[in-house]
Amino acid sequence: MISASKTTTDALAGRAKAPADLAVRRLDGIGHVLSDLDVAGARTIAQKNRVLMTLDMADKCVRVVVDEFRATPTYAQLVRKSDSLIGLIERTRSELISPRREGRRLS
Repeated sequence: MISASKTTTDALAGRAKAPADLAVRRLDGIGHVLSDLDVAGARTIAQKNRVLMTLDMADKCVRVVVDEFRATPTYAQLVRKSDSLIGLIERTRSELISPRREGRRLS
């Protein structure tokens, strides 16, 4: 018998996974969204605002994932992965609002 406290059902995959696996999958999904952002293509104020809103939302999502899985045994791994994503978000945000931008994609 599998304990409900040790596994969670992943709604997308429809099978039980360890909580840390779900957290990593969620963080990877956030990273995938960020890698598709075209920061260099944001030329108008509306486009820049949309990128900034996406970055802010991604930042909040990363923090929610970390908070949700705080009690997992691999918490340190999640913190390292989330710190990496948050750093990427902050660097991209700074790049977007700085007057000197080079045509680069977020990666």
